[in-house]
Formats: sequence, C-alpha cells, structure tokens
Amino acid sequence: MTDTGMLLTDCSQILTMAGSGLGIVEHGAIRIREGRIVEVADHPLSAAEGETEVDCHGRVVLPGFIDPHTHLVFGGWRQNEFEMRLAGRTYKEIAQAGGGILSTVIHTRLATEDELYNRALERLHEMMAWGTTTVEAKSGYGLDTEVELRMLRVARRLGELGFCRVVPTFLGAHSVPKRTPKDVYIKRLETEMIPAVASAGLARFCDVFCEDFVFNAAESTRILEAGKKHGLVPTIHADEIEASGGAEVAARVGAASASHLLRPSDAGLEAMAEAGVVAVLLPGTCFFLRAAHKPPVAKMRDLGIVMALASDFNPGSCPMLAQPLTAQFGCLHYGLTIEEALSGITVNAARALQLDSEIGTLEPGKAADVVVTDVPDYRHIVYRLGHNPVWMTIYGGRVVHRQF
Repeated sequence: MTDTGMLLTDCSQILTMAGSGLGIVEHGAIRIREGRIVEVADHPLSAAEGETEVDCHGRVVLPGFIDPHTHLVFGGWRQNEFEMRLAGRTYKEIAQAGGGILSTVIHTRLATEDELYNRALERLHEMMAWGTTTVEAKSGYGLDTEVELRMLRVARRLGELGFCRVVPTFLGAHSVPKRTPKDVYIKRLETEMIPAVASAGLARFCDVFCEDFVFNAAESTRILEAGKKHGLVPTIHADEIEASGGAEVAARVGAASASHLLRPSDAGLEAMAEAGVVAVLLPGTCFFLRAAHKPPVAKMRDLGIVMALASDFNPGSCPMLAQPLTAQFGCLHYGLTIEEALSGITVNAARALQLDSEIGTLEPGKAADVVVTDVPDYRHIVYRLGHNPVWMTIYGGRVVHRQF
C-alpha cells in the first residue's frame, strides 16, 4: 500500500479521542491522503479512483498508541535482578550491590553504535506490533558525553527509518558515574554534555532522575535549567522511591511532564496542576517492582491533572513494551477508568510530548497514525488481559505492521 489514498471502511467504532471523552463514531470510515487524515465519517464512504480500500470488518479503530517514557536504547539485560527482587531485595539494595542503572551502563558502554541500533530496532518492531506509532527514547546509560551521544544517534537513526516516530530525550542525569564526585558530574552536564547534545540537535527533552539519593530537588532544578538554556524542554523522573520534591521541581521549571509520581506531596501536585504539567504514570513499573505505593490518581483527577500512561520499557524495572498492557495495568493496578486509560496512551501521551497538534487524535489534518484492532468493542482493549488487540498499525498513512 502507498502512503497516499487509503480508505478505512466498516469500522464498528472509531475512537477519535477528539473533544471530551473518547469521541466515538459508530459504523464509520476514515479517508487518508498523503499521510494525513482528511475525513472521518459517521457513514459509509466509497473509495475514490486510486484509493486503496481497507475493509476493517467491524473492528474498532483508534489513534496509534504513543509511549511517552521509555529507555529503548541500551546494552544487556538484568534478569538476575528480577530473581534477586523475587527473593526480597529492594531497588536500592540491588543498586548498592552493583546492579541497577550502573550495571546497564557497563554493557551499554561496551556496545558499538550499530549493536545498540540493531537491538533497539528489534524492540521497536515489537512495539509497532502492539500498535505504538510514537515512542519517546531516553539516553542515560552512558553517563559520559561519547556514549550519551551514541545512544541519541541511535534514536535518531530509528526515527529516520520512517515507520515509527521516535522522540529523543537526553537523560545524562540518570545516575552519577562511579568514581566521579556528584558536583563534578553536574558541572560536566552543564558545561559539556548538554551543550554537545543541543549543538548536535540530538534531543528534544532534558530529563533528570530526581531522588534524594541520586539528584535532589535543588540539583535537579539546576540541571533542567541548564537544559532550558540550550533549548531542551524539561521533563523529570519525580517522587518514585522517596518524596523528593520532584513534583515541585516540575512545576518550578515548567516541565512538559513528570513521571512516576508514587509519593508526590499535595503541594507538589497542586503546583503541577497550576503549571499544566502532564503526569506520566507508569503502572507496569509499579506492578513489576511490586511497589507498596501507587500514585494518588484520585487527587490528580480532582485537580484536573492530565494523566498519560507509558511503558517505562527498560532492562531493570519494566521490560514491557506493549501500550495495551500498560492501559490494562492502569485500570487494574491504578484504578483508572477505561476512558482514562485509552486517553493515557493516545491524546494525553501526545500532550506529554507536546505533539498534540500533530498526533493523538483522529481528526482531519492530523498525521494518519492509526491502529485497527481485532476487537468489536473498545472495552475489549483493556478487558482482554494479555491479548494483543492490534490487527494493523498505520504510520503516516502507510501500513507498517499487520497481523496475518
């Protein structure tokens, strides 16, 4: 199929995600031309000359899934830590024993750019099979300028393939490298690493792991402000393991989003709401780590905070890369409604990446990133636990994955 002239017909439900709610269009059709949606109809449409018609056979159609927080590029896995965790070891204990982020740093530094690219490409194909058409990809397993740039170049190469949108984030402040004083490393981030990333045009966002035992609130603010000076939009890992003031930092620096948020303060959430910071919730991670705390979803809902959902795919704390499963965990583990969960992996995820003018809804003028499911009712996407509901993934008006 070409990237021009496609017509999706016999859609049982089209979830446009436009306006309030799910924006459901019953028994409709979608016309696509030159990679854009040109028409969403609530009645049958006929294919024009040269258009390729795709009969959806009464299936649900919705926007391509968006994953706004992943660690897609890395070397090595950490299955041994999973076994340690099952035996009762905590995240901090594993890190102190030589595991955790610094373990992945060792393997990532040893990998060539092509090796990192080939491994990440395999993961990206699997994500597409689960309906992901846009993925955020963080660096953060290099902790030096050379390897951080290498990871971001891999992310750029993946995006240039043209079958999935890849949004790169610089996360040099993921941890502190061994045998390096923290103040020395922060200075290096400010004066060497951030400028190098920005001058090469390799990242859209700058992220930091804000925890008192990694980078505290003051240090996180300093790093994110340095990123802003070089044109990088701030985002933050906030209040996951401890109440570290990450939500307050997110509001203070004008972050696009704050992720995790298992232990935010009420004041921090109120500040986020006032500043319009999107909460990126990671229920797969919370479930995988068997975390005692969960984000205060009811408080976020009451404050009107936009809630997105992400996989947090990474080798240590969540080796899951399927956004439908993220939505299922969002409902079953965090208590989200089906509408909140599906909004979380589409329109709200687009807002977290500041791409909501381009993707996240099915409306005329938007990019034709579309998922055609194999289910007759949208509730099945969350209800059918563990089932991959994706029959076809369309990116930019082209079919990039199809189940046979």
